Amino acid sequence: MLKKVEYMHPFHLAIPVNNLEICRAFYKDVLGCDEGRSAAHWVDFNFFGHQLVIHEKSAPETRENTSTNFVDGKDIPVPHFGVVLSWEEWIKLSENLKARNIAFIVEPYIRFKGQVGEQATMFFLDPENNALEFKAFKDQNQLFAK
Repeated sequence: MLKKVEYMHPFHLAIPVNNLEICRAFYKDVLGCDEGRSAAHWVDFNFFGHQLVIHEKSAPETRENTSTNFVDGKDIPVPHFGVVLSWEEWIKLSENLKARNIAFIVEPYIRFKGQVGEQATMFFLDPENNALEFKAFKDQNQLFAK
């Protein structure tokens, strides 16, 4: 049995980017993340209560050898990262992303409909092709349910 979490410990994730300014604008303006500390080659963001740092790198990477896992009839990119939002926040974000014509890898939909772990989910890429997933549960107790 999982212990009830009274305090969520924020994660720290650092990701590589080629163009710091384009990615800074994406996380700040498109996803609405507040900017924290920064230097010439990195920027901290409040990523929905977690610390995300984008680090500028010199050598471009490609997604030619992207791995995927087949989940609920969809090819899901691996690796990916994201946040579990409230149902209302997820709807608001998905509508905002659609209005901005974000190209989705997996369009917003309900996964595992009628099963344990039913959730709203969507996948898209940031400007540097880092795969992001945002999901929500109507019942947050389903997050780790089997």
